[in-house]
Amino acid sequence: MNRKDLDPQSSPRAAFGAQLRRSRESNEWIQDQLAERMGYSGTHVSAVETCRKSPTLQFARRADTALGTGATFEVMWQAIRKTVLLEGFPEYLQEEVKATKLYTFELGVIPGIFQTPRYAEALAQADVERGAITPELGAERVALLRTRQKRLLEARDAPLLYAVLDESCLCRKVGGHDVMADQLEHLAQQARAPHVTVQLVPFSMGHLRPLLLPVVLLTMRDRTVVGYTESASRGYLERDDNLIRAWERAYDHLQAGALSPAASLDLISAARKDFQDGR
Repeated sequence: MNRKDLDPQSSPRAAFGAQLRRSRESNEWIQDQLAERMGYSGTHVSAVETCRKSPTLQFARRADTALGTGATFEVMWQAIRKTVLLEGFPEYLQEEVKATKLYTFELGVIPGIFQTPRYAEALAQADVERGAITPELGAERVALLRTRQKRLLEARDAPLLYAVLDESCLCRKVGGHDVMADQLEHLAQQARAPHVTVQLVPFSMGHLRPLLLPVVLLTMRDRTVVGYTESASRGYLERDDNLIRAWERAYDHLQAGALSPAASLDLISAARKDFQDGR
């Protein structure tokens, strides 16, 4: 049997095809069996797996339904399109959908995975008003975020999520007082989920805070770790062992100095009340 093996790191299309094959084989299905469940031909599935054909949004959604993969393939399809994504972020998405644990540190804004639609729309609208993106791209960006949230928060194989947030995330007003009150209530609800841990780094930590930029660390099934950070203009996927170990040490220090999950919930509730009261 001829088999074309792809390097999933070579392109988003290759990553999609390789993941489709892995998911199909984990169910012990041949291509025709998956194709029948998706409403395609076995030849079509084979062409996507081997990168001879690019998947469509419909194909990605049907693959997720047939394979029970949440929104994995829909997210990967967005990485292929790239139109609404910061340079470097499509490569990150290829890894995010495979992670079993996700550790994130954020400054100034609530992390995307916990954003409400109105909060995300307010951030996108700000980029539209600055002329950085078109209104259409802003809407697509919010839609992509919702797709990622389905994968990270609602899928049956969702990864464990650890979020350490600077206290500034609770204080920066985005979209108005009512938007912030709803956002902080939503963050508190997500923080109570069994696979989510949220901790706040208080302002009192001051200069002892070991990270100055947002960072994400992804742990894979084979226990390898991939890192990601962003500048104002692009994202950077990191695999260098020395840098990853340095980020892991810094993250450990952050967690040690952060408030406990329970105390963090109290701080979130207090900030929410301030916005409700118009302060």
